[in-house]
Amino acid sequence: SMGALKIMKKLEQEDILISKKIGNYHLYKINLESEYAFDFIKFLLKREAKHASSYVRRWLQELKRVKEAECAILFWSVLTKEDSANDIDVLFILKQNNFNALKRKIEKLNEINEKNIHPIYQTFNDLKQNIIKEDKVILNAIKGLVAFGEDNFISLIKEVKWVK
Repeated sequence: SMGALKIMKKLEQEDILISKKIGNYHLYKINLESEYAFDFIKFLLKREAKHASSYVRRWLQELKRVKEAECAILFWSVLTKEDSANDIDVLFILKQNNFNALKRKIEKLNEINEKNIHPIYQTFNDLKQNIIKEDKVILNAIKGLVAFGEDNFISLIKEVKWVK
């Protein structure tokens, strides 16, 4: 719609988007080289989490107790089914040497919570490779809600050269 195009042009003027004209079409992408755009995306990620349902926000808070990961993203059924979800799917981005400590932390949290966290562990490198390979689970997971580590998540996305 014309409204969307106006918004895109405004975001381009603000250095948040960059466009490329191909024939009669404008292709837009986020200008992650811009610090302003980086902060804007971080704000949007935090805003999305803040506006989630109270049940989802409770899990986002619970995940903030996990200091052994660089980033955590809540995804899949908990976002749609909420408390009727069987478990809590979480993508953890971690440094390789934190794997055992993170695994122990998740086991401890699973002992005290009414639902189990179902973790997917990825190092920054694993995640980059899986995004490039278009791994369906990973592509789904990164569409979830970021519990913490927005900077790390955006930096990672910035490094990935989208293949398409």
